[in-house]
Amino acid sequence: MIEIVCTDCVKALSEMKPGMLDVVVTSPPYNLGINYDCEYDDAMPRQDYLNWIVDVSYAVYNALSDQGSFFVNVGSKPTDPMIPFEVLHVMSRMFKLQNTIHWVKSISIGEQSVGHYKPINSERFINDCHEYIFHMTKTGKVSLDRMAVGVPYADQSNVKRWSGKNNVRCRGNTWFIPYDTIQSREDDRPHPATFPAELPEMCFRLHGLDRIKWACDPFVGIGNSAIAAKRVGIPNFVGMDLSPTYCRRATDMLKEEADAV
Repeated sequence: MIEIVCTDCVKALSEMKPGMLDVVVTSPPYNLGINYDCEYDDAMPRQDYLNWIVDVSYAVYNALSDQGSFFVNVGSKPTDPMIPFEVLHVMSRMFKLQNTIHWVKSISIGEQSVGHYKPINSERFINDCHEYIFHMTKTGKVSLDRMAVGVPYADQSNVKRWSGKNNVRCRGNTWFIPYDTIQSREDDRPHPATFPAELPEMCFRLHGLDRIKWACDPFVGIGNSAIAAKRVGIPNFVGMDLSPTYCRRATDMLKEEADAV
């Protein structure tokens, strides 16, 4: 059952049965002045925003199982680079930081570049080509299915040397996941700040699909995490958002995904 609910996530999470959720994957508003299609103010006074993040975190903590994973995607901008770390700091009142993953949206190796980014015209700052994914748990000791998002060994002789499982190794904490062409163009995006479905899909797989009965995205936006949950066969997923427009779009995208199969 994949469900999209137009609601305030703090209230909805607080009403869930304690420990009900196995995985929460989300990207909360960054408080960087983004114009969302709802009454939410994405340019709150900083302390008000952090206090709200604490409220969200407590609500997630209550709904998450003791062996659950909370994946939080947080970005920044060059003139406000501290916001991801401030969000992490207040969330750490409840959760342990178990892993820090770098979502690489664009990368250049030698003279070759792949992926998409928003160019920055500045004499002070370089182009911002990545965001953080903080993997939070209640204990810092949650087992993961690392090889579910593993990569093949380039040198097959390393398989035996490092006890590789099925010829793959741990991917590590840098994940290159580019936007598709439409999502990378702001004028064509139905939501101003969303991640590709491949990102929550990898989070689900890393936690271990066989251990996920219930998953949630408290800020589901246009539904990419819901699409990811459907693709990997998670039995129950609930996505929440304040915007009726985004909820309708998420529902439509789920239907389009089902029709495409």
